[in-house]
Order: sequence, then structure tokens, then C-alpha cells
Amino acid sequence: MSSSVKLFRDQSYQELKEQCLQQGRLFEDPEFPASDESLYYDSSAKGKVEWKRPKDLCEDPHLLVDGISSHDFHQGKLGNCWFVAACSCLALRKNLWQQVIPDSKEQEWDPKNPKKYAGIFRFRFWHFGAWTEVVVDDLLPTEDGELIYCRSNVRNEFWSALLEKAYAKLAGSYQALDGGSAAEALVDFTGAVAESISLAEGKYGEVISEQMKLFEDLMKVHKRGGFVSCFVSSAGRPNEAETEMGLIVGHAYSVTAITKLRLGERLLFSFKAEKLFMIRLRNPWGKKEWHGAWSDSSEEWKKVSDSERKNLGLTVENDGEFWMTFEDWCKNFTDVDICRTVNTSYFSLHKTWEKEMMFGAWEKHPEPLLNRAGGCFDNRDTFLQNPQYLFDVKKAEDKVLVSLEQEDRRKYKKEGKGDNITIGFEILKVEDNRRYRLHKLTVQERVATSPYSNTRSVFLRRALQRGRYILIPTTFIPGVPTAFILRLYTDVPSKLRELKADRPELTCWSLLCGYPRRVTQIKVHSAEGLQKQDGSEGADPYVLIKCENQSRRSAVQRGTTSPVFNTQVIFYRKDIDSPVTIQVWSSNLLRDVFLGQAVLAASPGEPWQQRRLRLRGRGGGEAAELPGHISITALSSDDLAEL
Repeated sequence: MSSSVKLFRDQSYQELKEQCLQQGRLFEDPEFPASDESLYYDSSAKGKVEWKRPKDLCEDPHLLVDGISSHDFHQGKLGNCWFVAACSCLALRKNLWQQVIPDSKEQEWDPKNPKKYAGIFRFRFWHFGAWTEVVVDDLLPTEDGELIYCRSNVRNEFWSALLEKAYAKLAGSYQALDGGSAAEALVDFTGAVAESISLAEGKYGEVISEQMKLFEDLMKVHKRGGFVSCFVSSAGRPNEAETEMGLIVGHAYSVTAITKLRLGERLLFSFKAEKLFMIRLRNPWGKKEWHGAWSDSSEEWKKVSDSERKNLGLTVENDGEFWMTFEDWCKNFTDVDICRTVNTSYFSLHKTWEKEMMFGAWEKHPEPLLNRAGGCFDNRDTFLQNPQYLFDVKKAEDKVLVSLEQEDRRKYKKEGKGDNITIGFEILKVEDNRRYRLHKLTVQERVATSPYSNTRSVFLRRALQRGRYILIPTTFIPGVPTAFILRLYTDVPSKLRELKADRPELTCWSLLCGYPRRVTQIKVHSAEGLQKQDGSEGADPYVLIKCENQSRRSAVQRGTTSPVFNTQVIFYRKDIDSPVTIQVWSSNLLRDVFLGQAVLAASPGEPWQQRRLRLRGRGGGEAAELPGHISITALSSDDLAEL
């Protein structure tokens, strides 16, 4: 077994199977026994259940019959349509389900060697940042000789029932699977990142341009191995009520195809055939379908050639699978969960992402500098008392994907604490040379805010400019402790790391060479009226900010005498009498040209608001004035943990 796979409850499949074969007995799982405690976390929700092995339910049991299909599942008595919808999606990707069901042939019943069967199976889930192997026995809950939960439409196939049992074990009980999100299960099956979109709030049913963008995005997700599921919100309607068009309220549907459908026969050398944007869905019940346009037996299919219908695999059966136009889908469904399998392979034709993953926790502490559960941005006094993660954007602009996931709380349902916590995160653009925790919001820019949601994970895509950033994951309310995983995907390495220190470390070396006595933040906002360069309508200016033996340079702004810099730096100063110098230069192929400078004492007593300073030549305060001004904000404190 790969060392990267963890064993749930330290149960080794190979060791347990070998023990059972040596002792001539079938495996009975002591960690998830065939009893009510595995069925229910609520002691009042008991029923008459008999646990039976597959050989007691049919003559020729198999793990798989003719491979895996999205039609292999039928939801049982549990309200886990979300899990069944996720399984239907998983069945579409052989490479992914083989990861969840490792060595399926080795686990299969062998009728020629019945003594090699030990009644033990294993499944793998991506569980809070690590692939985790879960072992189960084959005792399944039944009533009147029938499986009461998830089952296959083939009577002697049991992989769906056994997979559900392994997932229930991970959650603590079968009842803990009652109600959930297909996106959560898909993340657990794949290690992908989940994104939830409200079709109603985004007005996708009304704005055609947004509808087309979403269609192209979902088609790309589907083609690249991702998954999509959707549901109709139960707002004001009872769960599992049926709409006029045959859709089930509060019920998860899996998307099994997204395509552009050509109408009529395409003539040779003619590419003017009309195309429709279409989507195919599956109801986990295996019945109850859409009754509107493009439903199985609707008149619209007469516009489609026989060959095209064959390519689509159209069946006129009440099997729970149906087609609809993307426009109708946007108008009739309210929410969609997207599961993106982010490509991190260097051997790929598609875009490759650089991935960073951090494990963290929100933890309460009465001391503000040690508290790590400060709540969302609205809690201004405590917001920065959260974990802080620093990363760099090295390109002029980079698209960034961020996923924040809290631990799965289903296992706490027995204690009455199984509800997800509302979480989200902020991204702040900070000083280019910051290395310590941020303690006060001053010159930093708030550039992105994720949705805040009580889902297990939140996701954000955002294009960021070159610079240094702090990502702050938070709970909505302060003082709520729980663990989380943070995943960041960028085009080039971002060097994501947690900021733990509040100030420079006091060491023996710093005692000899001097320890900082003052911290100073500088933000150069802009310049105006700079001197034009020979043969040019403007200049190519940049700023160089110097303090003691430290310096930081901004990016060059091309062809302007009124550049906007928005450059931030922070200095920890040993010599508080040494000034801060801000120089403006014009970039030149042979030799950069000095345009002027401003010299600041940058002491704590100076005003913290934005200031406009005249540029001067070299030589201190009495130096000659030069064309142009710069706008800056300077803040200083003798408390190194204030800024």
C-alpha cells in the first residue's frame, strides 16, 4: 500500500483478511458493528432491521456486474440523494472510481475459490486532506430480505451498497448521511475543489450572456474530468414535492452530459446546422423525469437525426435520466454544485496549476496575540486575530483558485454539534516585504472576499496583480474553534506559508548587531508632474524606497509623468534617526535617470493620513526643488507588534 494512504481506525485490509482466511471465518467489523449504533445517532430513530450478507440475499453475488454505470444506483430510505447523485457522477470516470474502489478484481467474489472470500471490502476517500482507506464487512441492513438503503438495479451487484456502508462508517452512522451536498461527496471521491453557485441569485435564467459563460465553463469542467450536480431549492415548498414539470424539490440530480446538439442532417461541406445547448441529468431514484421540452418522448426529438440520437444515447424509458435545454435548466433549477478536478500534472495538454495546501485551525485564546478565532471582517477589533497565510503573485497578473474546507462535522451529530460552521476568507494586498503577522489595517488593500457559507467548503476564483498577499480564513462569528484545510492554486509557485511570528525574533546575534526599535510602513500612492524625458512624451518611472541598509523597488510604469504606484513596504528600524528616502527614477535602456526624492523622518508623531510631498534633488532638506510631487502615507510605531 502507498504510504500516502491513511488507514481509518488503523484497520489494515490485508492483515484483517489474512486473519479471517487463516481462521476460516467471515469478517465482522468491531469498529462498525451490525447493530443500531451503526444505523442511528438518534436513539429514538430505531426500526426492525436485519443484517444480512450478500450470499443470503442472492445466489451469485458480485461486487461489480459488467463494470460501473451511472444507472447502478437507487436511493433507499435514507435522505442521501446527494450521495447517490455523486456516485452517478463518479461512475462516469473509470480512472476515478478505480481510485475509490482499489483492486476491484482482487476484492471480487470468486465462485471457483469460495474459501478465499473473507467478507471484507475496502474503499478509499479523500478525507480532510489525505486519502483514507476504510474497511467494512459485508453485513448490510435489510427489511423483509431487501436492502433498505442504496442498492443496484442489478440484484446481485453490491458495490453501491458497500460503498455507502464505508461512507457511513466514515460519518459515524447511516443516519448521519441524511441530508447533505453532492459537492461534499464528490470532493471525498476525488480530492477536487467544490464551488456552489446560486442560479437564481446570479440571474442565469434571465441574462443570456451570463448563461452562455456558465455553459462554456460547465462544459469545460465536464470535459476535463470534473463533476456537476444541481437541485431545486425547497424555499416555501415541502421537500420531495413534485413541480409541474416533474422535477423533485430539494432533491440532488447528477449531470451526466453537457453538449451542443446539432439539429437536422448536416449536408456535406455545410456547417450552418442549428445548434442547441443541452444538458443531461439523472434522478437518483431511477425514475421521475422532466416533462418539459426535450423530455424523452417529446416532439422536439423529431428535429434530431437518428444518428445524432444514437450518439446521444437517447432512451425513451422512465429510468430517471433525461435531457433539457440549458436555458430551461437555468430557469428550473436554483442551485448548482461544481466539482473541479484541478490539473497539477506537468505532463498534460491542459493548463497545469501549482498547488499549495495548508492544515490549520481556529483556536480561542484570551491573549489577543495568541487568539486565532477572531471572526469575519465585520469584527474589526478581532478580525486579524485569525490564522494568516502569506503568498506571492509573481506574474503581472495571475488567476488564483482558493478552496477553504472545514472538517466534516457529521461525526459530531450524536453530540448535537453536527451542523457546519459558517466560514469564508479575505485576501489583502500587503507590503512587498512583509514577513510578520499583520496587526492593524492601515495601508493594505482588501482585494477579495469569498462567499460566507455554512457549507463544508467555500471557493473563490480571482485574478490578482503582481505583489504580496495575506489570505485570512475566518469563521463568521468569533470564538468558534474547528480545524480547516486551505488549498491555493496559482499559475506559478506562490510560496504559501503561515505567518506565526508577531515581530522579529530576539536572538544572540540581534543582541550583538542591534534589535529593531521602530516599525515603519510606507505606501507610495502616485506621482504627478514628473519631468519628461528627452524624445519622449512622458517617462518610465518607478520608485525606490530606502531605509538603513534595506530597499524595495516598485514595478515600472510605462510612458507617463503621472504614474500610479500603490507600492507598500514595511521596515523594522534599528537606527530611528536614520531617515526613509523615497526616490523616483525613470527606467532607461543605458542608464536610469534620477527624477527626484523625498526624505522622511518617519517618526511615530507624524500624521498618519496621506500626504503630498515635493520632489527634491539629492542632499537633504535644503536640496533644490525638482518637477513633480509624490503622494505617500507613512506610519510608524515603537511597538513592533502594532502594525
